[in-house]
Amino acid sequence: MPLYLRIIAALVLGVAVGALLGEQAGALATPAKLILRLLAALAPPLILFAVIRALVMAELPPGTAPRLAGLLLLNTTVAIFIGLATANLLQPGTWHEVGPTPPEAATQALPGPFEQFIDNIPRSLLGPLTDGGSVISVIILALAFGVALRSLRDRPLRNVRDAIDVGFDTLIVILRWVIEIIPFGIFGIIASIVGTKGFSAFIPLGGFVLAVVIALLLQALWYLTRIRLGSWARPGYILRGTRDALVMAFSTASSTATMPVTYACLRDRVGLRERSASLGALVGANFNNDGTALYEAMAALFIAQVLGMELSLTQQLLVVVTSMAASVGAAGIPEAGLVTMTMVFMAVGLPVEFIAVLFSVDWFLDRCRTTINVMGDINVSALLDGKLRPESTLHEGKLAHAESGA
Repeated sequence: MPLYLRIIAALVLGVAVGALLGEQAGALATPAKLILRLLAALAPPLILFAVIRALVMAELPPGTAPRLAGLLLLNTTVAIFIGLATANLLQPGTWHEVGPTPPEAATQALPGPFEQFIDNIPRSLLGPLTDGGSVISVIILALAFGVALRSLRDRPLRNVRDAIDVGFDTLIVILRWVIEIIPFGIFGIIASIVGTKGFSAFIPLGGFVLAVVIALLLQALWYLTRIRLGSWARPGYILRGTRDALVMAFSTASSTATMPVTYACLRDRVGLRERSASLGALVGANFNNDGTALYEAMAALFIAQVLGMELSLTQQLLVVVTSMAASVGAAGIPEAGLVTMTMVFMAVGLPVEFIAVLFSVDWFLDRCRTTINVMGDINVSALLDGKLRPESTLHEGKLAHAESGA
């Protein structure tokens, strides 16, 4: 049975058991706490290996790196600010209390920006990988190792690539084990909430889903506008040519599985140059996860609203930086949003146990944000191709026009 069907079954069963047991269902939240502990333990090394892997394996033709990096950075920045603006405007977390607020969460004093910056500097090589190290510390290590290893990736000993692949694949296998027990955590947390708080506790979750979908649609509009202004291919033409990739992204919730389909659609159906299609769909996909970054920023703000914790502008900017960093290399991580979200929450002092509340809707939002991730890859490819249409597609367009006239 596919994971999303097991999650839906866990939702239904959790509602029934919670309504039946009432207050006694509160103890069923334990599996969700276990899953969160495992995700928090896996997140730092996963991000480290994912970023190093993306940097080392990326094939960047000379002169393309600055423009590609600029497009990726701009798209991700816009995505996060759209998410934060939507969450601040709609404030779904204030619609109703989701669950009990831990006393330490309500009174926890967040450090200032300078202290947060100092805390993110790694104290030792392995320090950020233990005891819930911050994502910024992990990214600093990842960038250092990734850039340094690029010059060693083709050494005849093959140790560098093999070591990275083995380390990353091993962590992915462990993560898949954790993902397999997520339905049990969803069952427990839903039963606990229904039994102790009733059905009204799900009102803000509905608002959160609505807010995220609106923000993702605004991001899609940003992509299409950028394509209209910066590419020879028109938005409607792009959407028709890549619809198979977008449908596959929504159905599989995997940017990695969709990569070859995206590339084939851009190259064969849309008619982009091979270099543009490969840079955006294959290389850019490892760094371009705008939907994931947007979702994580909105999730952090949503939980802060639920807890009555107001994040200052400085703290929201820290969410921006952390979400951007955590989304790099996330394409190959299953359920990347849940994994890296633990790092985003820790960066701004939010209690990670409240991520469990989002389990029940993440299966749907994961598909939505993956679709936006793939649309971001399409956007980058179209912009890299420029405003000058390739001769091959220009000839095909004239031929099709002549045939239609005949």
